[in-house]
Amino acid sequence: MRKDFSPLSREMEEEGFINLTPLIDVVFVVLILFILITPLLKFDRISLANGTPSSKKSGVSIQKNPLIKIQVFKDNTFWINQVRVSTPDLCSTLKASKKSQGFPSIPQVYIDKEASFGSYQTLKNALEVAGFEQVDLILRPEQFSENVD
Repeated sequence: MRKDFSPLSREMEEEGFINLTPLIDVVFVVLILFILITPLLKFDRISLANGTPSSKKSGVSIQKNPLIKIQVFKDNTFWINQVRVSTPDLCSTLKASKKSQGFPSIPQVYIDKEASFGSYQTLKNALEVAGFEQVDLILRPEQFSENVD
């Protein structure tokens, strides 16, 4: 019995076989790149500019009852210790809060996820000018409501 090896039948036989070697090679190259690059990645950290030269470094601690609690709501309003503060008065209010503390205090900042990034940047700049070196950024805006407690 003789088989017909026409060009059409050869193409049908070859279509059933897919060469996976190049795909596997690419996957291994990507895997090796991830293994090599992962130790080089750095995590984003929030660091403020240096405060006054006389300030001393201390251990990081998240205070249970913060002395300075700053909230930024989705309408981009600032509230410090449950008192609304206008943007022009933000820096002077933070300086007064820092001066009234007899010891170093780390402000806790709650920012609503719908607030603009410009509000965060304004607050960060005001904290730096006021002389704060650290800030606890609380990333759970659902913990506080629009009505200030």
